[in-house]
Amino acid sequence: MTNHNGLQIKELKPGFGAEVSGVDVAKASDETHKDLVNVFHTHGAMLIRGQTMAPDDLMRFISAFGEPEGHTQKQFTLPGYPAIFTLSNKKENGKPIGAHNDGVGWHTDYSYKEKPVMNTMLYSLEVPPVGGDTLLADCVAAYDALSDERKAQLDDLVLHHSYKYFMETREFGRAKLSEEMIRDNPDVFHPLIRTHPADGRKALWVSTGTVRGIVGMEDEAAAKLIEELVEFVTQEQFVYRHKWQPGDILTWDNRCTLHTGSLFEDEKYERHIHRMWVKGDKPY
Repeated sequence: MTNHNGLQIKELKPGFGAEVSGVDVAKASDETHKDLVNVFHTHGAMLIRGQTMAPDDLMRFISAFGEPEGHTQKQFTLPGYPAIFTLSNKKENGKPIGAHNDGVGWHTDYSYKEKPVMNTMLYSLEVPPVGGDTLLADCVAAYDALSDERKAQLDDLVLHHSYKYFMETREFGRAKLSEEMIRDNPDVFHPLIRTHPADGRKALWVSTGTVRGIVGMEDEAAAKLIEELVEFVTQEQFVYRHKWQPGDILTWDNRCTLHTGSLFEDEKYERHIHRMWVKGDKPY
């Protein structure tokens, strides 16, 4: 346990992430929020348990990280708070109140955008007692574990990301996009090895879902390499598994991690989580 300006900090796993205690985020000063942002940038992910956050509190805190990002899907944003998205299997008057099974499969958020989101923040209101975990993979540690020869083979590769491809092939809730959605979400191309703008550390920034292929590589060979690299990045030694409690705030840096949700007995248990994003920069 270490101390950072009065904040008690311990690693989520060796060399990755920080769990912060001794702070009431809703009541904390702007200066304390800045300290928390610094902890986040240093560690790549941050967990704060036992919080009570109204929507205004969430907006104040997420805004300390940067400008909140909107959502491609609008139907499950919180009324009056377009930057707060609901993840839930609950229903009201027979209608879903949130997206269910959203985010299952190793990925990084908004990778189909020219400027993917910088960080993702989740705040839990209700969680199942078992299942529904969130897993984070440390892509910097994975890159560092590669041999110099392997790094040289991967350094210049470029991934083809496609929102249209993702929506038409995903496991849960496949959908054909409207012409407007296709126009607003054109295919993009990002480096496989991403450089972090804060300190230059490199991440093995592979993903699933939105990745359609690798530029200059046959589809079959590209698919095989992507599968191989995702399997490498998501080895147990690189992964933190978060078991949720009500009142958790978990945020991670999409520039140097992959993440996935996991399933739970959704006919037996209920989940209700708020998700927020912060605008990011163009990968390089």
